[in-house]
Amino acid sequence: MSSRADINAGLRKLGKIAPTGYFVGLHIRFAAPLMQFQTYPEEWSEFYSQNGYALRDPTIAWGFSTTGACRWSSLPIPDPFSILKDAAQHGLTFGLTVSCGPISSRTIASFARDDREFTDDEIAEISTTVRRLHDITEPPASLTKAQKEALRCVAEGDRHAAAAAKLGITESAFKARLISVRERLNARTTAEALQRAKEYRLL
Repeated sequence: MSSRADINAGLRKLGKIAPTGYFVGLHIRFAAPLMQFQTYPEEWSEFYSQNGYALRDPTIAWGFSTTGACRWSSLPIPDPFSILKDAAQHGLTFGLTVSCGPISSRTIASFARDDREFTDDEIAEISTTVRRLHDITEPPASLTKAQKEALRCVAEGDRHAAAAAKLGITESAFKARLISVRERLNARTTAEALQRAKEYRLL
């Protein structure tokens, strides 16, 4: 896991190359990404959601079928619902999809422009940035026993003093465990750490 500053720097770089927007789904597990970032026009995002396009999107189907990068104009996947045509009508005229990582934790990201195709150099830069985002957001494989115990106490609603007493440690030691959990899960707050631990199925 890496800092939010590293993630934000990568996203800023992507935003400059894809002026019409992007969708980045990092570490898709059990049909949902662990983190996602999206800057497409609001009108397109709403239209996409209202029509349930995620289940029929050829860019997502392609992303699960292979890894690499592909311009939307060259996608070898059929688009019977004309999703890419609808995207173009909403300003996402030229696009690119990048896919990386194992199928059990796949990252799929798409990028759009309204003026021209992405160049080979831009595709290389986007691909490198997406792979880096995938790598730096890799969730930890596990938490320590002490970290799990501390988070479970928080999940059960225990205050710090009560949790420390339950675990037979000092309150400062309990707080230290929570700090280590937040760092391990790249979370700003204990509540966020608890949420991520649940999402990552670490508890």
